[in-house]
Amino acid sequence: MSTLVWIIIFTLTGGLLSVGAAGLFLLIPNRYHPRILPHGLSFAVGALLSVAFLDLLPDALRTAGEKHAQSLLATVLAGIIGFFLLEKLLLWRHCHAGNCVAHNRGRSHRSAGPLIILGDAIHNFVDGVLIAAAFLTDTHLGIITSIAVTAHEIPQEIGDFAILIESGYSRTNALRYNLMSSLSTLVGGVLAYFSLANLHEMLPYILALAASSFLYVAIADLIPSLHQRSATAKQPAFQQIGLITFSIFLVYWIHGQAEAFHDRQGAVETKTTRPLESGPVLEAKIAHAPLGENEKYRI
Repeated sequence: MSTLVWIIIFTLTGGLLSVGAAGLFLLIPNRYHPRILPHGLSFAVGALLSVAFLDLLPDALRTAGEKHAQSLLATVLAGIIGFFLLEKLLLWRHCHAGNCVAHNRGRSHRSAGPLIILGDAIHNFVDGVLIAAAFLTDTHLGIITSIAVTAHEIPQEIGDFAILIESGYSRTNALRYNLMSSLSTLVGGVLAYFSLANLHEMLPYILALAASSFLYVAIADLIPSLHQRSATAKQPAFQQIGLITFSIFLVYWIHGQAEAFHDRQGAVETKTTRPLESGPVLEAKIAHAPLGENEKYRI
């Protein structure tokens, strides 16, 4: 089976599995949503912040090197400002459509839905590039990388579902848009297969842009919403802090386990594919004297 086929299978399967596992949240009946969604939003805050600070930004800095650190952080800053302007445009459009967020406090984070879908699509695209790079190195390494990527995506996808449902999306639309954003993993993998050299230079800045989208949604939208819920006693502050902390440690633990497993498998792969060290080669002596009448030579 060709490398391209491996990339297509695992980028597509990995995206669908992570969305499907997180989509179990959608099996909860609607009547329980008002009780569960506030906890889901607290979980989402921790998941988005931890993915941005513990996964995306370290990978971007490690890939680009210290000399590009300032330009990467400038990309994060520009991304946050850009998402602020995008949210302003979304709010303006909703107001002119007759459903203004500024005049409807019950939909205070309606605009978070499109932003989280965009950020998730960027993140999934980068995951596809990473999976393709691993498969181009070695098929076994590509499989291990795909498993690791799928595992650490699940907590973030759970938070994304909670944000979309709280933003007014139906369960069907929340699943549909998450599946659509997961397809960007396949797009990133296929593009990386044909032009990995060019994408490798852009990869740190794509990671920084994805991190800025998660940071903006968490800080500008979700955290103010949690303050409102705490002030109205709909969700005690200690529950919010506990869920945020739990999701941070969960993402950190899963990411650490995936990295450790990936490193162990990579070490085993390197050990098994390392060429054997050759000992001293004895010089062969060739006797040029013919042996009898048949003119054969002794080596």
